[in-house]
Amino acid sequence: MTAMERLVLTALLDIPSVSPGDDITLIVETALDRSEIVLEPGDVIVITQKIVSKAEDRYVDLEKVIPSEYARCLADEVEKDPRLVEVILSESTDVVRKSTGILVTEHRLGFVLANAGVDSSNIDQSEGHSRVLLLPTDPDKICGEIRNRIETETGVCVGIIINDSHGRAWRNGTVGVALGSAGLPALLDLRGRPDIFGTDLKITQIGLADEIAAAASVLMGQGDEMRPVVHVRGVPYPLSTGKASDLLRNKQEDLFR
Repeated sequence: MTAMERLVLTALLDIPSVSPGDDITLIVETALDRSEIVLEPGDVIVITQKIVSKAEDRYVDLEKVIPSEYARCLADEVEKDPRLVEVILSESTDVVRKSTGILVTEHRLGFVLANAGVDSSNIDQSEGHSRVLLLPTDPDKICGEIRNRIETETGVCVGIIINDSHGRAWRNGTVGVALGSAGLPALLDLRGRPDIFGTDLKITQIGLADEIAAAASVLMGQGDEMRPVVHVRGVPYPLSTGKASDLLRNKQEDLFR
């Protein structure tokens, strides 16, 4: 652990609207230059899921979706558009909970969340579109690719996180979580380290990538703020290997499903 006294988060401004095929790494590097931020070893870049999905062209036009009979029945139960339910099911491996207006599923990547992360906010619906956006195909892999390219082009080792806003079973409100990460210990294991009285910690593991993702979400906002990338300096733990999928609790250990 390094001796840090403050964590500094800076939203990178003037990032253009992202379209399919855009180069996310180039967008980040250009925004860093514009903000006059010179990367230092140990910095972390947090990128919102929305622009990564847009660059990957993860759009689905609901006008082209034909719902199955199961999707229609489920849509009646939860009072949602059957075309949307069909898209949600296509991204899911299991329906975990359902109620009026609520459909919680296990995403194919292992996340348990509302609507399999399928979203229509901050999406251009002009010209008659009725589009939704899916989560990125492989967030951990994408983070690794961005990290490797930044290191190649700048010579600086950084951590990368792709974050998204998820609800929580036992508390109101959404918080930022890490969908993908690279270059930092997403799940930080403190077992064996002493507490303030010298007693070894027995079970303490920290969702470090989630904590950083949540902090960045405060600056990113949820509406028209247009701050999809945040630079973080001062994370008090050294960079290392790790991925966001390390944060997923396997079903055998899940007491609430």
